[in-house]
Amino acid sequence: MTVDTVVRTKRGALRGRTADGVTAFKGVPYAAPPFGPQRLAAPQPPERWDGVRDAFAYGPTAPHPGYAPPYDVLLPDPVIPGADCLNLNVWTPDAATGGLPVMVWIHGGAFVNGSGAVPTYDGTRFARDGVVLVTINYRLGAEGFLWLEDGVNNRGLLDQLAALEWVHENIAAFGGDPAAVTVFGESAGAMSIGALLATSRSAGLFGRAILQSGAGHHAITPATARLVTAELARRAGIAPATAAFAATDPAELLAAQVAVVEDAQLDPDPQRWGEVVANLMAFEPVVDGVLLDDLPLRSMAAGAAAGVDVLAGTTSDEHRLFLVPTGVADAVPDAALADIVAAYGLDAEPALAGYRAARPGATAGELLADVLTDWFFRIPSVRVAEARAAAGTGASWQYEFAWASPQLDGRLGACHAIEVPFVFDALDDASGVPLLGEHPPQLLADEVHAAWVAFAATGDPGWAPYDLDRRAVMRFDAASAVVEDPRPETRRLWDGVR
Repeated sequence: MTVDTVVRTKRGALRGRTADGVTAFKGVPYAAPPFGPQRLAAPQPPERWDGVRDAFAYGPTAPHPGYAPPYDVLLPDPVIPGADCLNLNVWTPDAATGGLPVMVWIHGGAFVNGSGAVPTYDGTRFARDGVVLVTINYRLGAEGFLWLEDGVNNRGLLDQLAALEWVHENIAAFGGDPAAVTVFGESAGAMSIGALLATSRSAGLFGRAILQSGAGHHAITPATARLVTAELARRAGIAPATAAFAATDPAELLAAQVAVVEDAQLDPDPQRWGEVVANLMAFEPVVDGVLLDDLPLRSMAAGAAAGVDVLAGTTSDEHRLFLVPTGVADAVPDAALADIVAAYGLDAEPALAGYRAARPGATAGELLADVLTDWFFRIPSVRVAEARAAAGTGASWQYEFAWASPQLDGRLGACHAIEVPFVFDALDDASGVPLLGEHPPQLLADEVHAAWVAFAATGDPGWAPYDLDRRAVMRFDAASAVVEDPRPETRRLWDGVR
């Protein structure tokens, strides 16, 4: 049985739908449509409305191309057209109560894909367990992260801040406590949170943060961002200026953006792309001197986000998602491995010896996946915990998700994004089968989901905080356990390497 529930926000009344003790409000605008006069500008408040606005369906998603095969099957990503894309969704167990913990999810997608409408992100199970859950959209790709020499930059991050400000102002109407907000996200969402931790603009908007497979390393300099802007302008046939980009049809700009991303990946020339040749993300936060004064990790080491508790971690085999389904893992020649490893700043011979010792009998593709997992994900996560421990700016916890998918003959391992359905306790979502298989362990989902809820509600996920002596890490698997300083030999290989 479903019934309607009405709440009143600062901008007007909303009608949500209640079923099985959970009320959902979908497609709620937190900012005005970022098109027309507001194209490529900072987010502005949404217009007020009279009467009661139905909030039954997901709103438009930010323009994005969706994933190319085979990732369109592995990572479902709906595209919902419409200009009013700066919207969010709320699930609550009881809008009439008060003081409930709040969790705000920032989706991933390499800053060019994703939305709050992905089926896995349904907040019903969080609400069932006493949390007010919010998922958001934010501008992606060129709309959100293109460098504009004469305009507003880091617009996607400004959108996230605007959504968090909306939560601060309105979440009490849904039963949530604006003083008990936890922001959490995965991949680009977690990298976004690293940036939010680094900027003073986020002060007071959240007290806890969970960074899944993303940390504080991924932001680029204006010098690199200018190279991307120049390439995009060339592709679009326009001048590299705000007015010219704003006058370009969004679909045309998106097509040019897709071409730029593909070009950067196929021809990773440092002269053309700068820092992009390493992480292959042409659009990401920029150290602009306005919102971000430095690389987020360095800002955290200098004391940013003091008092915010942080839970961060990765999966065991992150980079297999990017190497196995495409066949790249099988195509890596042994002879090229040393040069590839050296390009990431390691002394190739001892580094490969260390990785071979950690995974005896591994193929060149498996070793490359291990190296890239550490460079892109694991070491940045550890560095955040180290920086905060050294600076004494707040408690940190570390986790590793180690359950391996049986898909693709088990070769995906515990790959990137595999933990997300467990976090949301969404193993019954059929869209997750291509990544997880038919029978992922529900007991593990119970355990992971409960840890996230406990952290949001109490600040304690259930194991000891990370310090520089024990380096305690909760390893989630069929039999979960706390491990002290997992794989220290390969961790030390990265000392002194960004």
